[in-house]
Amino acid sequence: MQDIKTCLNAMTVDVEDFFHVSAFDSIIKPEDWDQYQPRVDNNTRRLLDIFAKHNVKSTFFVLGWVAERYPELIKEIHRQGHEVASHGYAHRRASEQNEQEFIADVRRSKDHLQDLLGEEIIGYRAPSFSIGYTNEWAFAALKDLGFVYSSSTYPVKHDLYGTPDWPRFAYQRKEDITEIPIPTLKMWGKQVPIGGGGYFRLYPYALTRYLVKKYLEQEKQPYSFYFHPWEIDAEQPKLTNASAKSRFRHYINLKHTEGKLERLLQDFSWSTMRDVYGIST
Repeated sequence: MQDIKTCLNAMTVDVEDFFHVSAFDSIIKPEDWDQYQPRVDNNTRRLLDIFAKHNVKSTFFVLGWVAERYPELIKEIHRQGHEVASHGYAHRRASEQNEQEFIADVRRSKDHLQDLLGEEIIGYRAPSFSIGYTNEWAFAALKDLGFVYSSSTYPVKHDLYGTPDWPRFAYQRKEDITEIPIPTLKMWGKQVPIGGGGYFRLYPYALTRYLVKKYLEQEKQPYSFYFHPWEIDAEQPKLTNASAKSRFRHYINLKHTEGKLERLLQDFSWSTMRDVYGIST
């Protein structure tokens, strides 16, 4: 039996605020973001403290909008030895942009992060895992922009994203860029989403631990986990004008996330995308 503590897995954080999420696209426009009281700085620093407590390094996929407003936060992430990667600039789904818009959005984020930290940014994650069947051209665009890897696909069926028949494990694409999909587990003839985010908040922790352990033993592949700073913030404002589905997705079990995260950090071994997948420039 494989010892799950010896398997090194990738911890990742999508650095965005509660008003950036795709679930609220219909009620919050980018031009209105500055009307909300930001919480991302404090929440991300709380995460840094939690990671330091457990001696865990993570990859932070940083939204350019956040990096422009909180440069010292991004420098602190970097100073503590975490990997900084790009989450684009304005949290627009790649599937809702044409090629020129996508390139401009990603370049703005990448250039700002590089100027801020003085080093090459090689990783990218599309908001809402929004690279798929209709916009495969995005991989070539990312390669041309200097990215070495992406984590922008989720091989499940979902109303906002999903490429269920695409590869489930890290692979080298024909565009010469590595794609690292969000993990799924084959059960009951389906691909069950187990990568984190809302599913982590929805599932009881015992189930999450079981699914991750089963994935490691069954697939013998590194596992990667994602979540957001706002997911440990049960005191964030409640947007009552959002749809019932959006409210459920966003607010379910927020008060339990931090405790579950601490258990996850203890039960498995973690590092950055670059370290876990052996990615170099």
